[in-house]
This record gives sequence, structure tokens and C-alpha cells, in this order.
Amino acid sequence: MDIPFEPVVFGIKVNIHLVLEYAAFFIGFRYYLILKKDTRDPISSSNRLSIIIGAVFGAFLGSRIIGFLENPSFLSFSLEYLVQLLSAKTIMGGLFGGLLGVELAKKIIGEKKSSGDLFTFPIILGIIIGRVGCFLAGTNEFTYGKETTSFLGMDLGDGLLRYPIALFEVIFLILLWIVLKRFQNKLNSESGMLFKYFMISYFLFRFLIEFLKPNTFLILGLSSIQYLCILCLIYYHKTIRKFFYAN
Repeated sequence: MDIPFEPVVFGIKVNIHLVLEYAAFFIGFRYYLILKKDTRDPISSSNRLSIIIGAVFGAFLGSRIIGFLENPSFLSFSLEYLVQLLSAKTIMGGLFGGLLGVELAKKIIGEKKSSGDLFTFPIILGIIIGRVGCFLAGTNEFTYGKETTSFLGMDLGDGLLRYPIALFEVIFLILLWIVLKRFQNKLNSESGMLFKYFMISYFLFRFLIEFLKPNTFLILGLSSIQYLCILCLIYYHKTIRKFFYAN
């Protein structure tokens, strides 16, 4: 199989990345509904709906803002530039923006209970599916790594051996899923801990893996994604400190 993988169906070239991106949303949400059905949700249906709406709007804005900051340009404000700006997105901004959207929604409706645990595994599943699409898209999507001469290098479509960052992420998320499942009962003893450990683990991984990406826009040697990761880790500093004190 060649990468980028661009299957032709009935004479039409299929954008497999776009297909899997939509599949990630659909399957992830369906998985959430299954878990919600089999779980006693401490949050009322109306409040849960408000939280989901907050998450959606927060994720949309966050993904676009951070997507733009990955490689900002203020040279042109043409219609084409506006379309590119609206299409720029990143899962990292979506996750953190969704988190802020949820917290804002909970504050508005007066909900005090933690709401993230039920979303944790559907989010991981959705990211895995989406990253498979990124991997199959090769260099058509900016999820590839720097050139390398190591055995980890793959030709992702431009004839050069590069780190397959998207594939690394899929492997990491599968391992994270297994670990979180293994300790789920223990983590569920305190509401919200499952989601917090997912966010801390994933953002720490992304901070480290960014060093393998050929980022062109850096501030003091770090990318905008890495600064977002630092912000997220600061946000969860109490949980991180509690983990180290408990161990």
C-alpha cells in the first residue's frame, strides 16, 4: 500500500483522511452513548446536554485558534486566506478548548459534579481513528515527522524517510487505553480522575513528540502546541502534585 493512501471508488478519488475524521466523530459519539446507557450518570440529562454543547463550541473555537497559531500569517486577508483560517484545526486545541467550554457551561448551569470520565474512552477511540487517517494521508497532512536515518523512518509520500508521528500516537493511545482500563476502578473512586489522567498523559506525550516534527513557527525553541501542553499541565498541577505525593 502506497502512502498517501488515496483509494479510487467508482472513478472518484476518496479522501481517506476526511472519511476517517468524520468516522471518528460518529463512532466516538456512538461509543459515548453506549457507555452512558450502561453507566449511572450522576449528572442529569439536561445538564449533560448543556455540557456537551459547551464542549462542542469550546472544541470548535479552540481547535481553530490553536490550528492558526501553529503557523500564523497576517500577510493577506483574502477570501482564500479566510477559508484556510477556518479550515485550520488541531485536536490539541479542540481538547483544551472543549475542557474550557465544559467548565464554562457547568458554571452557567451550576453543575458541581465532574463530567469528564464518561467522555474519556470515546475521545481516545475518536483520536485513534482520526490518527489512522492522518497516517494514511502521509505528507498531505502536517502530522508527519522530521527526516531520519533510523529504522523508525518511513516514506510518507515525499520520497524521504520521516518519523511516522501519527503512527506513534496511535500506538501510545492504545497503550494508554490499556493502562487506564487497568486502573479504571481505582481512578473512578474519585470522580473526574480518569479524564484528568488521560489529559495529563496525552498532553505530556504531545509535548515530547513535537520535538520530532518539522515545525517552522517556534518561540524560544517551542511550538504553539508545546506551549498549549505546558498550559494544560499547569491547569492540572494539583492532580500532578497529588499523584507524586501519593506515590
